Amino acid sequence: QVQLVESGGGLVQAGGSLRLSCAASLRTFSSYGMGWFRQAPGREREFVAAISPYGRNTYSADSVKDRLSISRDYNNKAYLEIHSLRPDDTAVYYCAAREGPDNYHSYSTAGEYPYWGQGTQVSVSS
Repeated sequence: QVQLVESGGGLVQAGGSLRLSCAASLRTFSSYGMGWFRQAPGREREFVAAISPYGRNTYSADSVKDRLSISRDYNNKAYLEIHSLRPDDTAVYYCAAREGPDNYHSYSTAGEYPYWGQGTQVSVSS
């Protein structure tokens, strides 16, 4: 059974930074692409960033790409760091895992991911 567990969320002041972690129970973790999505109250889930297997490529949404970095290690973890946080970054952040085509469209589409974590809340105060 695949499990993804996010951690690192919390309450932070505007201008601060957070590092989110995603621990995955995938036997062949390195061969999976890892994505991060977020969902704010009353809004649809939106793509934030992704990293392909072995870290070959990274993808990020235009709205945040200048303020974030995404990475992964060989211990079944993926990371998302967001800097210069703003109140509109407030959302539940989810990590997800997939296999398949390595391109922006595939990684930015939530329906392409069969595995999801339960999410971690990020709240940014002004």
